[in-house]
Amino acid sequence: MKFFLTLLMAFSLSYGADATIEVIKKVEALPSMAIEDASKDYDDTFKLRFFKMLVADMNVLSLFNVDRHHRLVDFDDSSVVVENKDMAYVLRYKMFEDDNGALNINTKLLQNDEVKFVKNYKVSRKDIYMFISHAIAYDINEFMGEPSVAWMKRKVIFSRVVAPRKSEIIIADYTLTYQHSIIKGGFNIFPKWANSAQNAFYYTSLSAKVPTLKYVNIKTGKVSSVISSDGMMICSDVSDDGNTLLLTMAKSGQPDIFSYNIKTKKYHRETTYGGIDVNAQFRDRNSIVFISNRLGYPNVFSKELGSNEVEQMVYYGRSNSACSAHGEYIVYKARETSNAFSQNTFNLHLISTKTDFIRRLTATGVNEFPRFSKDGDAIIFIKNYKAQSSIGIIRLNHNKNYLFPLKFGRVQAMDW
Repeated sequence: MKFFLTLLMAFSLSYGADATIEVIKKVEALPSMAIEDASKDYDDTFKLRFFKMLVADMNVLSLFNVDRHHRLVDFDDSSVVVENKDMAYVLRYKMFEDDNGALNINTKLLQNDEVKFVKNYKVSRKDIYMFISHAIAYDINEFMGEPSVAWMKRKVIFSRVVAPRKSEIIIADYTLTYQHSIIKGGFNIFPKWANSAQNAFYYTSLSAKVPTLKYVNIKTGKVSSVISSDGMMICSDVSDDGNTLLLTMAKSGQPDIFSYNIKTKKYHRETTYGGIDVNAQFRDRNSIVFISNRLGYPNVFSKELGSNEVEQMVYYGRSNSACSAHGEYIVYKARETSNAFSQNTFNLHLISTKTDFIRRLTATGVNEFPRFSKDGDAIIFIKNYKAQSSIGIIRLNHNKNYLFPLKFGRVQAMDW
């Protein structure tokens, strides 16, 4: 029974103002934005596909009320189209293909027919057009002087379950529009980026007799074994410098948290509780949060690395089985219902270690595996609802959620 609970928990795991306080403001009209297409070289299907991606990215910025009409224009026209004359901003772009077949996109942001921002973009293949769209949104956000949304340009890595004990590991953009299957065959789960450059990652292979942590160099394609352990082997987090891994291993029959030094290839046992300790995440360089059943039910605790003192972090909910930390903030998954005859609801909650406020971030379905962006601006998570598996993005300071559904399969775990 304890082993079953361990697996269940592992797979579940598997700012100016206080972000925990949901402030209800007066209805505030966002400035309007229209997007004009001046493209020449591509067919209508591709033109519309890029336009819709750009509209989606601009909406996720949460800075504009974005018009969804696809209007064509000449890039060098001195005025916006008549339908857009009352828009606060107009973003105009031109896609064209150069002699090498690369996708080029010229953009400019207009306000009252005056050009306020200009930038050109280029990628080698048109099938990765979504990354240009994300880069445009990032640059517009920077131009507007808003807090960074660098997470929009980062890649997401996730494991997708496609059949019983069969999965594949996918690298995608945050909207799941781009997807590249990098590991196929066998049962490979819990992928984790190995560094901030996102040129390598770890994952757990359950294809052999003993669970094994693997390391993949994306540039060379080389796969190497890092460490194995009977019962359980999961890399739940990687330090900012990439030198320390937080592992869940069951060296003594029960899962505990271990820190593992990449350079020395030595590990140190961080928890010694006789029950279940899993899913450790760095709070900062020297402290972690993790999930433990030491109260008789899963809950969030913290400790300093190398110390034996453990502190309870969450006092709301009696089945809190996943967490992520950024500075003073902790986001965690809590069971909201206890129904033996239907699927229960699991929502994400945000707390601050400096206040008593709790902010619920989701409302329906099974919401799990939350992960803060590097800058703390957003939270990515997995949502399973009505047989649909999706990646969700929560914009904390804008109080908005966005969902990007997976076309097939189920997301088991992910990182960004």
